[in-house]
Amino acid sequence: MSVLLAASSLVGSVLAEDVTTPDPDTVTPGIIGFIVTFMVMAVTLLLVIDMVRRVRRVNYRAQVQEELQAEIAERDAAAAAAASGAPVKPAPAPATGDEPSVGPSR
Repeated sequence: MSVLLAASSLVGSVLAEDVTTPDPDTVTPGIIGFIVTFMVMAVTLLLVIDMVRRVRRVNYRAQVQEELQAEIAERDAAAAAAASGAPVKPAPAPATGDEPSVGPSR
């Protein structure tokens, strides 16, 4: 145990003597640091744009799927009502967002 401790302190003292601290005013990332930072920013921007596009596409597909399911349910209900001889009650039109609101405006 004491041999390991002596060896580690010897290595630590040798390494500490060889280390020189550069002048913080002259050390810069340079052109390579700028290029790497720019590339990371560009890749991040492209990923965000792609993510927004994919989320928008998923939302649109879900909306279309809901509309199709509503149309199928309406058609099935009309077919069942026609088969039973009951009068067919038309379904209300889906809201498009263009209708005036009933409640107070904000």
